[in-house]
Amino acid sequence: MHTAKCVAIGLAALISTAILPASASAAQCGNDSSGFATWMTQFKQEAAGNGISPAVLDKALSSVAYNKATIRADRGQKSFKLSLSQFMQKRGGQTIISRGKKMKAQNAALFNSIEQRYGVPAGPLIAIWGMETGFGGFMGKEHTLSAVSTLAYDCRRSDYFTNQLYAALQLVQRGDLSPAARGAAHGEIGQTQFLPANVLKFGVDGDGNGHIDMVRSKADALASTANFLRGHGWQSGAGYQQGQANFGAIQGWNAASVYQQAIAIIGAEIDGD
Repeated sequence: MHTAKCVAIGLAALISTAILPASASAAQCGNDSSGFATWMTQFKQEAAGNGISPAVLDKALSSVAYNKATIRADRGQKSFKLSLSQFMQKRGGQTIISRGKKMKAQNAALFNSIEQRYGVPAGPLIAIWGMETGFGGFMGKEHTLSAVSTLAYDCRRSDYFTNQLYAALQLVQRGDLSPAARGAAHGEIGQTQFLPANVLKFGVDGDGNGHIDMVRSKADALASTANFLRGHGWQSGAGYQQGQANFGAIQGWNAASVYQQAIAIIGAEIDGD
């Protein structure tokens, strides 16, 4: 078996089970920048021991640094504590609805194709697309691999984000993530803001070019989002408001109740329901 294929299969098994090998937990986490360089050295050694080639590690991690903006964002997610009306106003709900209706009309063939394949109508996909990045207009400015590495080192959720870091390394290895990529503060990628492990699990080549490009391809990003929702229980033809069958899939997208309600409301307005 080809070496690269062996590595890909090994990493896929690691990530799909969401269980880190025993050695991956040996690097000492920390709550400030002082131990980050030591942690990174230890992580590289452990990652190499878990089948990641030194060439991939050098390519992916050579420019990684402790990201204070990521830590600030992780500690201060205040908008999810707003009321629904406050949240809708702060996040531009009416603007997303207005622009979203135009996006639906302009991309009708794409959304019809996605709905036929995954059973997810345009409304909630456009609501997520608009809410996350203003329809791809702003995908974040933080260095993705630094953000994920910082959270893997940070003691709050070290195991979870170490898993995300392994996923990001696999994306670099297969050419679906640039080592220089920039995105959101927690390492979310692309037009609908997928964490790396979700790109591996639910990412779809929506435009058929052989790669999953969540940044430059709206077809990839939107099809992947539909696949995520289907993977979280979406039922074709069922409703997606609170109390309806598909609201649970929206809950799988984001844990904040106010966000879930906003997506359902915006989506219904766009769909004309």
